[in-house]
Amino acid sequence: AASALTEENLLFLEAWRAVDRAYYDKSFNGQSWFRYRERALRDDPMNTRQETYAAIKKMLATLDDPFTRLLEPEKFKSLRSGTQGALTGVGLSIGYPLALNGSPAGLSVMSAAPGGPAEKAGIMSGDVILAIDDTSAQDMDIYDAADRLQGPEGSSIDLTILSGADTRHVVLKRERYTLNPVRSRMCEIPGSEDSSKIGYIKLTTFNQNAAGSVKEAIKKLRENNVKAFVLDLRNNSGGLFPEGIEIAKIWMDKGVIVYICDSRGVRDIYEADGASTVAASEPLVVLVNKGTASASEILAGALKDNKRAVVYGEPTYGKGYRLTVPPVMWFVLIWHA
Repeated sequence: AASALTEENLLFLEAWRAVDRAYYDKSFNGQSWFRYRERALRDDPMNTRQETYAAIKKMLATLDDPFTRLLEPEKFKSLRSGTQGALTGVGLSIGYPLALNGSPAGLSVMSAAPGGPAEKAGIMSGDVILAIDDTSAQDMDIYDAADRLQGPEGSSIDLTILSGADTRHVVLKRERYTLNPVRSRMCEIPGSEDSSKIGYIKLTTFNQNAAGSVKEAIKKLRENNVKAFVLDLRNNSGGLFPEGIEIAKIWMDKGVIVYICDSRGVRDIYEADGASTVAASEPLVVLVNKGTASASEILAGALKDNKRAVVYGEPTYGKGYRLTVPPVMWFVLIWHA
C-alpha cells in the first residue's frame, strides 16, 4: 500500500518514474520495467539514503546505457561548479570512449582547457586516460573519475595517458584557473585591395559567461571594421545548453536551432526569432574537430543546417544528448557535424 512506502522508497520511485516516462527504449533493454520496480521495492534494502542510491544505480545499470546515470547531490554540485567560470583541477573534459572494439578501454579526453595543467603537459583531445593515481580507469564511472581529478589547489595527480600508440605517465599539479570562454583577435588578409578584415572568435566552453562574451567580442571586432567572422569550436566539449541556444541566436535571425525529443516524439523546439540577433549577415565560418561535443555540436549543426555558416574541420565527438537533473532525461537529435 502507498501508506507503507518510506521516504527512501518514494525517492526510488521518483527515479523509476523519470526513466519510465522519458526513456526512449520502451523495451527498457528487454525487461519489464514495472516488474523491476516491484522486485526492487520488495527485495532491495532502502533503509538509508546510501542504500537507496545503491538501489537506483543497480536499476539504471540494467539499462546498459553509459549515459543514464544517477547524479547524487554532491556530484551535481561539482558539475554545476564547472559552469561558474572558475575551477580547481587539471583542466580536462572527459567522456566515455565511443569505439571500444580493439581499442584500449579507459576514459576519452574530449578537450584540455586552454592554459590549464593538462594542456601545458601536452594532453590532447583523443588521448585516453588508462589510470588515475594507479587506479585503473578501464571501468571507472565518469563522475568517479571527475572526483579523482579534482582536489586541493597545489596537490599532485599521476595520470597514465595513451596518446596514439604511446603510453606515458604524467604528473600534474592541480591549479585554480578561470575559464574565460572567449578569446578573439582581428586578422587581415594580405594583398587584398581594401585589406579585408576577419574577426576570429575562439569559444572554449559554454559557461554562464559565454553568450555575453561572444557578443562583446563581436562588438569589439566590428569597431575594427571586420568584414567576416570565424567561430572556432575546436576542442569545445560543451557546457550549459541554454548558452548554446543563446549563441546560436546571436548569429541567426530566424530558423530552428534544435528539436528536443523524448520517447513520445518532439517535445520542444528552440528557434531564433531575431530578438537576440547581433550578427546575422556577415560571412561566417565555423571550425570543428573531434573534441567538438555536445552544445558545440548543436551550435555548429544549427548554423550549418540554416545555411548561416560553412563548417570546416573533421567529424565531431558525437555526443548526441543532453541531461537535465532531475526529473527527465531528454534526447537531442544531432549528429556528427
